[in-house]
Amino acid sequence: MTDEEIKSQLVWRFTTAQRPLGRLRLNLYVFWKRLAWRGVINGALFVKRVFDIIGSLCLLIVFSPVFAIVAILVRLDGGPVFLKQVRVGRFGREFKMFKFRSMVVNADKIFVDLAQQNQHAAGVTFKMKNDPRITPVGRVIRKLSLDEFPQFVNVLIGDMSLVGPRPCLPREVTQYTLDQRRRLEITPGLTCLWQIGGRAEIDFTGQVLLDVSYIENQSFWGDIKILFKTIPAVLFAY
Repeated sequence: MTDEEIKSQLVWRFTTAQRPLGRLRLNLYVFWKRLAWRGVINGALFVKRVFDIIGSLCLLIVFSPVFAIVAILVRLDGGPVFLKQVRVGRFGREFKMFKFRSMVVNADKIFVDLAQQNQHAAGVTFKMKNDPRITPVGRVIRKLSLDEFPQFVNVLIGDMSLVGPRPCLPREVTQYTLDQRRRLEITPGLTCLWQIGGRAEIDFTGQVLLDVSYIENQSFWGDIKILFKTIPAVLFAY
């Protein structure tokens, strides 16, 4: 189509839109487009939610013996088995995330003294190679990501998804820039792009970039790929 033809089409559409019947047709067209787009988005969210329910339920059943063993080991180490930690989910909604306890009971109090030893120079996340708060059992279950398994319950009840940006702490969110808050646009997940591409070794800036990349390009088959890549990432702890 030539420039003249394009110009002619635009003039015709503009002229048509000035008439009552033309405006009605235009409004109906826009309404239909919005309806179709909402259908696509809601359909994708529905498929993702169904997959989350079926996947988390099956994994809870299959790995129940592992859960029982880990629970016993954590209990023998002293203190409660589970940790209920407040995290921030989609659009800033707070929820209680479940984990097997991997740290000493007074870990939050000790954190105040360790904050200056953060190995993540940039950003708001905390990482310390030999964190003294981690228990002997906790060190093992963290390496294999077994401490995260109770979060299948969070996925089942809808607080989390199998795939999505990792849920963050409220104290971290208060330090987010406007761009970094994009991580809160979708439901947080058990695993994500940076979990399979470097895990905690990736600094906060890199984590945000990968999370935004996932949000902008997410798809059902993309989630399947991430889940399959998570298995070797956990087993070989890379």
